[in-house]
Amino acid sequence: MATESHSSAPLFAALGDEMRLRLVARLCEGGPLSITTLTTGSRVTRQAITKHLRVLEGAGLVRSRRRGRERLWQLEQRRLREARRYLDLISLQWDEALGRLRKLVEN
Repeated sequence: MATESHSSAPLFAALGDEMRLRLVARLCEGGPLSITTLTTGSRVTRQAITKHLRVLEGAGLVRSRRRGRERLWQLEQRRLREARRYLDLISLQWDEALGRLRKLVEN
């Protein structure tokens, strides 16, 4: 688990920001989206959105590709699955620890 936590740390650090979580949610709903689409309805500048997307890209959560003059951003589903597996593992460990505590208290 130590290796897993080391490789997952940047992923969870990137997801630790409210705006980046919103971007991930938008990309989950809408598929590949441009910066223009991602900034629509937001008071955040295109430059700020781009900066957040770069952090997500650095953590392997999104990738981009050019389409004409714009860049489309999309989620890396593999990294989201890795995060889910890691959270499931932590949840299992907590369940086991609570089970041991319950047995200890009941005896």
